[in-house]
Amino acid sequence: MATDPETIATLLQRVSQGDAEAGSVLFEQLYGDLRARAKLVGQEAGATLQPTALVHEAWLRLVPNRAPSFADRNHFLRAAAAAMRSVLVDHLRARKAQKRGGGAARVELDDVADLYDRRAVDLLAVDEAMRRLAGVDAELAQLVELRFFAGLQMSEVAAVMNVSLSSVERGWRTASAFLRAELRA
Repeated sequence: MATDPETIATLLQRVSQGDAEAGSVLFEQLYGDLRARAKLVGQEAGATLQPTALVHEAWLRLVPNRAPSFADRNHFLRAAAAAMRSVLVDHLRARKAQKRGGGAARVELDDVADLYDRRAVDLLAVDEAMRRLAGVDAELAQLVELRFFAGLQMSEVAAVMNVSLSSVERGWRTASAFLRAELRA
């Protein structure tokens, strides 16, 4: 992230203590970077959410009416990746239900609407395959979540997971092979 990790750590600590102002400052500090990552993730995953909507929805899940407690920047990034995955999957499930006759009018979140239908990646199938991967190896599933849903580079994933870059690269190859096999089945 572009912001100083020490500043983020201080803000995260203040947010966990219930400081609403720190939450606003934290959001402002992280917003640009999270939005840029969401844009990349959306393009790669064929998501139908605007990056802004994805970041806002993920933020609301991270910081609901109670003060969250994040140990550090890496903990926050892991939680942000999980929240972005959850938002994307929930949105796609709702969109599929709507296509099956929900009858509701399209909403602004679908500005990129048919991109999902034209992409080869089915996020719902990826989510299910990741659940199976988590049952086999939770760390590999977390690696995929950070890389695929949070859009982190390999070196960033290594830092967040506190492992070597070569371990992340090996894990990515293993997880990718597992997911490809699962998605073909």
